[in-house]
Amino acid sequence: MDKPHIAVIIGSTRQGRRGEKPARWIHHLAQKRSEWTVEALDLRDWDMPFFDQPKSPAMWEYTADYQIRWAEKIARADGFIVVTPEYNHGTSAVLKNALDVIWAEWNHKPVAFVSYGGPAGGARAVEQLRQISVELEMVPIRVQVLIPIIEKAFDEQGQPVAPHLEKGAQKMFDQLVWWAVALKQARENVPYPDWMRPASTVLNRKGT
Repeated sequence: MDKPHIAVIIGSTRQGRRGEKPARWIHHLAQKRSEWTVEALDLRDWDMPFFDQPKSPAMWEYTADYQIRWAEKIARADGFIVVTPEYNHGTSAVLKNALDVIWAEWNHKPVAFVSYGGPAGGARAVEQLRQISVELEMVPIRVQVLIPIIEKAFDEQGQPVAPHLEKGAQKMFDQLVWWAVALKQARENVPYPDWMRPASTVLNRKGT
């Protein structure tokens, strides 16, 4: 079996976002692990308007070109690390939209969370994302990285000031790679009930 492929999703697009340093840090740290391959997906690079298509993605029919492009990219990943801000006790609208515009390509894959914000470190955004990811038939892992007071959390070289953050990240990686391997094997070898089987590739492109 090939190594699992992990996508690090940067979940903020606003000007002056604070997510640059934690996203670069976690991506670089993940790249040092030998068990997987890693790429960064910055939502700034994806032209995804807020979802307004006539059919639910859960029907496995995508009607917009941007849905198809995003689905093809997400389909290649075997797991995810989501880097999220916290806005008003929740995640960002653009990240929620990126999750909502497709469906089957998220199914049966693990997801880990790195959050940042004020004193709570983005914990409430992660609580939201755990509920959302379960509905998308993903597996949210238990260990997460919370980064409080993001303005002071990294030095000028982009490294975390608190040493426990890297220790926590490595524990998160340990869990994520276990689930990524296990679920990749399951997707490839264990039949799923026909009535709830996800698409193995992007289905019904533009309804065809």
